[in-house]
Amino acid sequence: MDKQQRRDIARAYKERKVSVGIFSLRCEPTGETWLGLSRNLDGAANAALLGLKMGSHRNKAMQAAWTAHGAEAFTYAVVETPEEDLGPIGKEDWLKARLRHWIAALEAHSIVA
Repeated sequence: MDKQQRRDIARAYKERKVSVGIFSLRCEPTGETWLGLSRNLDGAANAALLGLKMGSHRNKAMQAAWTAHGAEAFTYAVVETPEEDLGPIGKEDWLKARLRHWIAALEAHSIVA
């Protein structure tokens, strides 16, 4: 790979559009659902699942359910993404408001313990 190809790949990575939104992790045997917000949904899924796999997730209740029931008992889902592009402040406000809404609507827990 030459320098120009590397530059093109780096530029494309920096310019990519990341998905913002609310996501859930659900333990099917217990029916418990944990919700989180993210400025990068793909990264949030990886971070949450890695923490659980390593046994070091900061949400002790979710970690206990993972340890008891295993990875196959959990499902990850995107709950909601904004319909329009939002500026940085609007994005933060939207994420916080929608997380509160979905926690109440689904009677769920926050991933952040």
